[in-house]
Amino acid sequence: MTAGKQQTDKNATPAKGKGPAPTVEQINADRITQLANQYWAPYAAEKRLPFDPKVVDEIYSKEIKESNFAVRRIMMLEFSQYVENFLWPNFTPQTKSLAHIMSIVVMINEKFRERVPAWESFKSKPEHFPAFFRALLEACLSDNASLKEQTSLLVFLNHCFNSMEEDLIRDQAKRLVSLSMWVSLQPDRRERELKQNSKWRKYWKSLQKKETPEQRQAQQWDRTFLHNLMIKFFRLLDTITDNGDVSQDKVHYCERFLELMIDLEALLPTRRFFNTVLDDCHLVTRCKLSNLCRREDGQLFSQLLEMLEFYANFEINDETGDPLTDHDMTQIHYSRITSLQKAAFAKFPDLRDFALSNVANVDTREALLKHFKPLEENMLQQIANHLNLTPIKLTGDNDWMRLDQKFLLELLVSRNERRSSQLQALNEMPLYPTEDVIWNENIVPTEYFSGEGCLALPKLNLQFLTLHDYLLRNFNLFRLESTYEIRQDIEDAVSRLSPWQSEDGGVYFGGWARMAQPIIGFTVVEVARPNIGEKRPARVRADVTVHLNVRREIKSEWENLRKHDACFLVCVQPTNTIGTKITHTQPFIPQVGLKYVRGCEIEGMLDENGRIIEDGPEPKPELQGDKRTFRVWLDCNQYRIDTDVANDNEEDVYQCFNILMRRKPKENNFKAVLETIRELMNTECVVPDWLHDIILGYGDPGAAHYSRMPNEIPTLDFNDTFLDMDHLKSSFPDYTIKVKTDEPQKLVPPFKLTFEDVNIKRQALEKDEEPPRKRSNVVTVEPHKIPNRGPYPSSKVKKNAIPFTATQVEAIRSGMQPGLTMVVGPPGTGKTDVAVQIISNIYHNFPSQRTLIVTHSNQALNQLFEKIMALDVDERHLLRLGHGEEALETEKDFSRYGRVNYVLAKRLELLKDVQMLQESLNVPGDVAYTCETAGYFFLYHVLARWEEFLSKVKHTDGKVVAVGAIKDEFPFTRFFHDVPNLFKGESYEEDMDIAEGCFRYIEKIFTQLDEFRAFELLRSGLDRSKYLLVKEAKIIAMTCTHAALKRKELVDLGFKYDNILMEESAQILEIETFIPLLLQNPADGFSRLKRWIMIGDHHQLPPVIKNMAFQKYSNMEQSLFTRIVRLGVPTVDLDGQGRSRPSICNLYNWRYKKLGNLPHVLNSKEYKLANPGFYYDFQLINVDDFNGVGESEPSPYFYQNLAEAEYVVATYMYMRLIGYPAEKISILTTYNGQKHLIRDVINQRCADNPLIGRPYKVTTVDKYQGQQNDFILLSLVRTKAVGHLRDVRRLVVAMSRARLGLYVFARVSLFRNCFELAPAFKQLMARPQQLYLAPQETYKTERPADQQPEGSAQLAEDMPQMAAFVYDFYIHKVQQLKSAMEEAQKEWQKPGTVVGHTPDHFVPAHPGGESDSEEEVAEEESEAESRKRKLEADLLPAKKVAKKDDDDVDTDDEMAATEDKPVKEDSD
Repeated sequence: MTAGKQQTDKNATPAKGKGPAPTVEQINADRITQLANQYWAPYAAEKRLPFDPKVVDEIYSKEIKESNFAVRRIMMLEFSQYVENFLWPNFTPQTKSLAHIMSIVVMINEKFRERVPAWESFKSKPEHFPAFFRALLEACLSDNASLKEQTSLLVFLNHCFNSMEEDLIRDQAKRLVSLSMWVSLQPDRRERELKQNSKWRKYWKSLQKKETPEQRQAQQWDRTFLHNLMIKFFRLLDTITDNGDVSQDKVHYCERFLELMIDLEALLPTRRFFNTVLDDCHLVTRCKLSNLCRREDGQLFSQLLEMLEFYANFEINDETGDPLTDHDMTQIHYSRITSLQKAAFAKFPDLRDFALSNVANVDTREALLKHFKPLEENMLQQIANHLNLTPIKLTGDNDWMRLDQKFLLELLVSRNERRSSQLQALNEMPLYPTEDVIWNENIVPTEYFSGEGCLALPKLNLQFLTLHDYLLRNFNLFRLESTYEIRQDIEDAVSRLSPWQSEDGGVYFGGWARMAQPIIGFTVVEVARPNIGEKRPARVRADVTVHLNVRREIKSEWENLRKHDACFLVCVQPTNTIGTKITHTQPFIPQVGLKYVRGCEIEGMLDENGRIIEDGPEPKPELQGDKRTFRVWLDCNQYRIDTDVANDNEEDVYQCFNILMRRKPKENNFKAVLETIRELMNTECVVPDWLHDIILGYGDPGAAHYSRMPNEIPTLDFNDTFLDMDHLKSSFPDYTIKVKTDEPQKLVPPFKLTFEDVNIKRQALEKDEEPPRKRSNVVTVEPHKIPNRGPYPSSKVKKNAIPFTATQVEAIRSGMQPGLTMVVGPPGTGKTDVAVQIISNIYHNFPSQRTLIVTHSNQALNQLFEKIMALDVDERHLLRLGHGEEALETEKDFSRYGRVNYVLAKRLELLKDVQMLQESLNVPGDVAYTCETAGYFFLYHVLARWEEFLSKVKHTDGKVVAVGAIKDEFPFTRFFHDVPNLFKGESYEEDMDIAEGCFRYIEKIFTQLDEFRAFELLRSGLDRSKYLLVKEAKIIAMTCTHAALKRKELVDLGFKYDNILMEESAQILEIETFIPLLLQNPADGFSRLKRWIMIGDHHQLPPVIKNMAFQKYSNMEQSLFTRIVRLGVPTVDLDGQGRSRPSICNLYNWRYKKLGNLPHVLNSKEYKLANPGFYYDFQLINVDDFNGVGESEPSPYFYQNLAEAEYVVATYMYMRLIGYPAEKISILTTYNGQKHLIRDVINQRCADNPLIGRPYKVTTVDKYQGQQNDFILLSLVRTKAVGHLRDVRRLVVAMSRARLGLYVFARVSLFRNCFELAPAFKQLMARPQQLYLAPQETYKTERPADQQPEGSAQLAEDMPQMAAFVYDFYIHKVQQLKSAMEEAQKEWQKPGTVVGHTPDHFVPAHPGGESDSEEEVAEEESEAESRKRKLEADLLPAKKVAKKDDDDVDTDDEMAATEDKPVKEDSD
């Protein structure tokens, strides 16, 4: 299925493939703009001329057709809102013309290319869409349209079939692929198919009976449309010769046609009946035999055909949608070939040998050709007709068919040959990419994908055929995206090494690289025999030696390469002489002479004796000199392939490696993830029944909602969710609240809630009755008291203090119930608080269940974990897996080994308490020696005394017991001697409650010791950590990457969990969301998963996919969360934000269903006060060209705008000069190039100035998602085209980062026309587009937000004026601060003196895809080191205590916890 069989020239220069962008000046002077101003421009609504169809014809003829569908012209038309304001509002079935239809088609296709919402345009007049769709279909089959037009129609049709979630589209598209399309089948074939399926036969007969001849005639056109489209395709395909020139329009049409066929086959609703029609037309066979397949310009066509053949023969039952196993496929193959043998035996004597042979002897292509090739054409026709494959002769209706010998032979052979198992091919595939794949543009397209053409890549659509299909598509895309990233890393590292040809013909390295080292020795040391039934070696190991003559910290990085880290072995044989400069703008391979790339996996570094240095608690031995040797595992599949090639007298790959390259740990998990996906495909994936269809995209979208689940729970303890009774009532506005107590003073939380409608539903289900449709909205509230836990402050219950809104409470309720919970959390709506409360409530309601927490980033996971620790959750039940644990802002260690040490230290602490209790009771003996002896002590001494106490103070005969009796009889008073006035002596109930609380405190000591008893029996730290993970922990947290990396290890350990909660779900890749569902083995074939809670926001930015082809064409950026929302699964949309001022919130809240403001945003003082020094809390500032230059692009996608950079930095300096703290200001931009330019300006203007310094952060909008600051300065950069800010998700993130002030710097004339951004920019443009300042104010002001500053405004008309004003203002401030004047910069540098640099390395197009440079890494490491030193100083007293505890642990011979502890945990 991978588009990998045909290779292009590796050395070819990659095409940039970038759509040209017209300038604003060109737009304003353009004919299109003039027409727009007259007829449809949104800002000219009052002066518009009436609709004139001639305008449509003229624009289509001159601007689209005559320009040969130029992207530049189409972009301008689409951007001018041509379809929204002119084409569709004026479309009617009566006035339709080909130009009008094609104009709409081209505009919608452009919207899809630009990745902006496309179908919204049609919703203004949906009643006309059926007529438009019919006209579109007629145009597809018409000969009046050119090939270019017909190709556009195919693209539009494909978009329709891939947008079946839209009701408007689905109603029209489904008519083309229903059972009635089988009228196109050959009669005998149709009869055979209906005979095999009685249900469909019944439906077919009812269709025939219901319809009158007139109705049938009217419907016939739709039913035969796809069949007729295929016939048209065949006629076109047959016109292509095997040599000579051919129109590229023909080739593109054929490619787009196959793409349409693939997408129809890859969705169950469209393939169910269509697959049979496709097979009956023998489309795959016809294409295989076509001349286009053999042509050089037919490579993409061949790759698409390979994909189509894969899906046409996919392992699925088209009727039921059930996956077919290898056994099922083998049976189908056997039945097909035995039916052929029977036919041959009965009717074709010439095939007697074939008929009598066993299947294994005749089901290969060679054997079938041997038997069938000698047959005459007439005989082959009879056989094919007997099998209902072709008619016996051609007539007027089927003259498009082929009945020649070559076709019939290929048809019979291809249908009956044995197919290799998909799984077997996958298991034999090397997981590391090689040079043939890495630089093959057909397989891994260039980053600059314009979206105009099609590619032979799998797509992540709404639906998938089976779980196998789901995993396979994700496997291929993840592998290719990883390959693309590896290509970038290899090009960067090898270029830095500067390999040149030395005078003796060898290789001389003229540079150095942090991530790569020249190899001075390579030896394959072991090739193990293959396992039984396999061809590849079981294991291949090699030793790689490098010379680490580098800085100490870099040497340390190489020496700390961990087991299973992936590295790459590179062979270069450069032809360039010494001193030749390597540039990233030229093809890479010829410059460096790269020949081979092979992956390997680190086993370990060797010591001086040649033994592997194992990871462990002991310090690693210090090795002498700079020579280091690493033992590596090679890919066994790749080694077998290479040795087979080497045996054919080719060069031995493994004799010429001269570079070893490593990758950053965070980006180097690809092999482990691919192995995990492959492993899942080799095992039976058991997804819960209630979730299976939703993941594949079928069935009722609401089936997994808690209200539809059969096991919905009627009574739930909401614990500390509600602050009081009024809060509870406000949380259920649509419910009638009933209370189970008559005493108002008892109406205090916690509350148990019983939902009466759930009880009614449950009773109906028990009686096999239909539950009533109308739900009973009654909630019965029962307050209950949490039992006293002891007399110490640490025993008090931690309580929630957040007044959750009604929507948040609904999300919490849904999360506590079984089923799928989808929570959409807009910015600042308390997603994390809701998640934490759900986890806490599940923990208390279902104490035996275990909950898995998964997030995208370590930062989010740590925020979640810190909030969980603040709630009433016992910390011994918390476990944090992965490498980000050290970033937790606590001195406690929640990693596996940290928890083991905690348990061991806690055990000693508890045993000391037992000893104190023993002494207080005067019990002889050593009862506090082990957990076991402590257990006996509790049973025979503690419990016995407590029962005796109860018998004295709780009389069953109703006698009154004196209050003092409790204090006198309580047996454990001496143990609680450190509690002053333990008993109050005021009432019996109060003292009895205290006594019971004290006993619970004691009982908990022994309960914990009983749980810790296993740690006495397990000897090693590794075994103890496994026990902790599998048995003790109740809340386990990890990132999605860690889950993918460690799945096999977790499953092998017997890891179990009942609930999953995922935060940041919309930022997690589809496959990385799916893997955590399968981290446990099913019990008796069923998954024990009960709840899946996903919290995210699909209106913010998706996962970062660096390669535009995978991001746009394959839709790889679509998260599972987004896909499920698109499917229509019910969501809980949080509707109260508590981050931004209401005025700033209005800039993005239009994107959500109903997003309001929480009370503190309206009432808190900081939100009521104005931003000092500014007239407005948000403003859009227009930035004109500076020295005639707006945006610049020194290298592809490295966009910069010097005027905006200077303006932003000047505004930042102004804010600092009037007292704003630097940590409260962040500068954001939409492009990596601008980020670098702003940093350069800051470094020159103010970084080293003690009065100003650097802002908190300068980064891209994409990198800042999930973070916030009080004041945001935002640069939009572009002046020629809007660029990727047209993605509304990026706009939402950009507008929602600021709490108090947002100042946007942009070219207003460009952005005001953008349809997608109009709701935000309409508000921004309602205020002046020049910066209004009040320099007389200082931070902080007491001026109310709705009041203007005193005095006249300082108006910044443009950037030079702002820069000059800030300089003068700065000098004035310096004169006031004489002590700093000597160090201040006196010489004024004019704005614009900073030169935007051209990057000397590759810069990705995606603003979230750039890794930090080595300089930025060093800077961040320095800052992190200083923060770490400060934290260590702050925590020194706590660490001393912890050290003392550790010493206590280590001195206990039986409980030393130092075994098997690794130095580092696995990186996420």
